[in-house]
Amino acid sequence: MIIPHEQLDKDTLYNLIESYVLREGTDYGDVEYSIEAKVSQVKKQLHNGEAMVFFSELHESVTIISKSEFKALQSEVQFSE
Repeated sequence: MIIPHEQLDKDTLYNLIESYVLREGTDYGDVEYSIEAKVSQVKKQLHNGEAMVFFSELHESVTIISKSEFKALQSEVQFSE
């Protein structure tokens, strides 16, 4: 289930994004970005629709996923039905 990020408390959203950034541990190449810069990038992705807050009822967890990841999840559900 998609949760509109605008409906989350500002601190809750920040904590969710920070947790996501720390969990991902993505290698950004030659340039090191601060956690604040990474959080800002994810916020921008949420605002422009490239990423979304996703609640998994199956796993009872919330995370941030990309638009393409969400489409892949939708495809998996359609094939399993």
